[in-house]
Amino acid sequence: MDPSPAAPSPPQPPGQCRNWLELPRDVTESILLRLGAIEILTSAQKVCLLWRNICKDPSMWRAVDMRNPGDFWDMPYDLETMCRHAVDRSCGQLVDINVEYFGTDELLNYIADCSSRLRRLRLVSCHSISEEGLSEAAAKLPLLEELNISYCSYWSLTKEPLEVVGRCCPLLKSLKLNSKGHRRPYIECDEEALAIAENMPELRQLQVFGNKLTNDGLLAILDGCPHLESLDLRQCFNVNLTGNLGRRCAEQIKHLRFPTDPTDDIEIHDNGSSDEDCPSGFSDIDYFSDDYGYYEFSGDSDYSYYGDIIDYGDFYFD
Repeated sequence: MDPSPAAPSPPQPPGQCRNWLELPRDVTESILLRLGAIEILTSAQKVCLLWRNICKDPSMWRAVDMRNPGDFWDMPYDLETMCRHAVDRSCGQLVDINVEYFGTDELLNYIADCSSRLRRLRLVSCHSISEEGLSEAAAKLPLLEELNISYCSYWSLTKEPLEVVGRCCPLLKSLKLNSKGHRRPYIECDEEALAIAENMPELRQLQVFGNKLTNDGLLAILDGCPHLESLDLRQCFNVNLTGNLGRRCAEQIKHLRFPTDPTDDIEIHDNGSSDEDCPSGFSDIDYFSDDYGYYEFSGDSDYSYYGDIIDYGDFYFD
């Protein structure tokens, strides 16, 4: 006969707070894992000795989320130093890292040197990462399966770093290569599309938001990536999905986003330019001005920040 179920815990007296230190360790770990790396290093690990010990466990750093608002002038932390510390704490177990705005070639290669098991790398609006830096890091990441290099440059990548990624990361299944979409001028470029088609045959998911590829580039991707299941072409205004190409996409791709589909579910990183007058997320005037001629982007492009060395508080230990 099954034992009787345990009696429910008596209600706490009014005004009595729960002692969070009495939670099982695995529950506390689960709660802390929901915080980003910045919150853990600046706040959570300073709560008590128990939390500090949990926050130093390498298993807590298999995934490092360094998302931040990008407002470096008001941020009292040196994010690059903080990110290196988080990578060190993983003790080689890091498999997933998300870096926004502050990534550099030096930081990217530090991550690659310390994390050969890395499977997911997300670099968003990291304008200090060069094509050479990306290529050098990719050569050290043979297990990489997901790569997001969106909004990382004010110009399109050339084919060389994408070719290196394809050759050195044969397990790559997901690629996001997003930029801000523009209708004018009518620039067509299939270089990135051809590099993807010729070097990434195992892709299952591809997002090329705001890319300048044409129908020829899209056709090459369909031919070169036979396992592709999800394709996001939003704001790819040089693509015309009519006729045979449209039918080919409908037959081959399970989840297809069209160039004019809504963009409500995607965060467009414009780094300071305003889209108040462009609710669809793109602007005609960022690329072309009758008065001032041709511009790649409007706004200041210098986002380098060199803050003070971070103070992790009384509970910071190496």
